[in-house]
Amino acid sequence: MDVLRILIAILLPPLGVFLQVGIGLHFWLNILLTLLGYIPGIIHAIWVIARRP
Repeated sequence: MDVLRILIAILLPPLGVFLQVGIGLHFWLNILLTLLGYIPGIIHAIWVIARRP
């Protein structure tokens, strides 16, 4: 399942974070990072997905 979330995070970073943690601090932070630059949003999304069990 994590592989699917990572693929989604590459295409739409906030959606990948939402699927992992729901609406919370990391979700809003990821939206901000994605708006500031697509690559920081991807990096943050993959980090959130990889660190959560």
